[in-house]
Amino acid sequence: MSRLFIGIIICVSILLTITCSRGDGTVIKGEITSLDYPYLLATYLSSDTLVIDTIPVNSTGGFSYNVDIDSLTTFTIYMNHYESAAVVYADKNQKLKVVGDAKLPDLIRVNGNEINDDLTLFKKQNQDLLKQRGQLLFNFNISGDSDSIQFNTLNRNDDIASMNLLNHELTLRAEEYIRENPTKLSSLVLISNFFMNSDTPLALERVLGYIEGDIKETRIAKRLYAYSEKVNRSAEGAIIPYFQLHDLKGDTINSYDYKGKYLLLSFVSSSGIESRETIELLKNEYEKLDSSKVEFVSVYIDSDIYPVDYPQQDSIPWTIVPEKRSWGSDIVDLLNVQYIPFNILVKPDGVIMERNVPSQEVAEVINKSLDN
Repeated sequence: MSRLFIGIIICVSILLTITCSRGDGTVIKGEITSLDYPYLLATYLSSDTLVIDTIPVNSTGGFSYNVDIDSLTTFTIYMNHYESAAVVYADKNQKLKVVGDAKLPDLIRVNGNEINDDLTLFKKQNQDLLKQRGQLLFNFNISGDSDSIQFNTLNRNDDIASMNLLNHELTLRAEEYIRENPTKLSSLVLISNFFMNSDTPLALERVLGYIEGDIKETRIAKRLYAYSEKVNRSAEGAIIPYFQLHDLKGDTINSYDYKGKYLLLSFVSSSGIESRETIELLKNEYEKLDSSKVEFVSVYIDSDIYPVDYPQQDSIPWTIVPEKRSWGSDIVDLLNVQYIPFNILVKPDGVIMERNVPSQEVAEVINKSLDN
């Protein structure tokens, strides 16, 4: 009888050991304040499939999220129905803690492994700048809801100037961190956050040059190197990549059709106010130029409705391209267009002369080039 009892004890012990070794999978838990909705949304990629999970929260913003993953995975936690978000890096069977304010997502603290701890430390060291930036973003939302033209114009311009200064300072501090921590995964994350969407490839190339060790072989590093190569292909001074488009009439146009002429590619929207202003400015610039030496092409990026019903009253005298696939179109990816309106000026020899050239300066830039 005693042998049977001992055997049972051993079996139970083995079962408990197996159960404990499994753990609860990966657990992301914590508390988020200033939530307007009683849930969070978590998204991550699993075998190239985007997974979206709803996470309930209690009255104080507390939550717990269990998920099974096999390797380092990037989770985006959306708050207040996509108004703000925090990023969490988790690996198999890790326990992570997330604490912060939904209105200040840049300051949300994530702890539980090296990469999150390092990024949280960077946030803590730069919390004054991040708080100021968070307040400016809040001001942008307020100005967007305001009916005061004066408020929208004057205050918004001041906020934009302040935002640019803050982003510049944060970028400098991020680069300093990357240079001092060339073997940390957190450095790759900061490169992605601060240098990925730059219109010029020089800064991205520079900070990627700091990276050392095994992290150069990680997926995020390879993605950054590939992106750097893509940016270089469409940078100022590069030959414009071959493209083929279909204009409003359905005719095919190719990049080589404009050889021997200056080409302005303008990416706009049919509904955006800034895009409408861009078209008006470009019409003025177009009148100042010799049409035998210059061609304009406006590419309409409209994600909501197709076919694009561009304003007929604009009487645009140049080629119009309504892009069916909007932001998913080849031309947007090929030329690394991150936002609209956006202008790219190409020289007669096919070299990209200037990216994001101001609409009101197109004629001046071209005429100056012709004089030289």
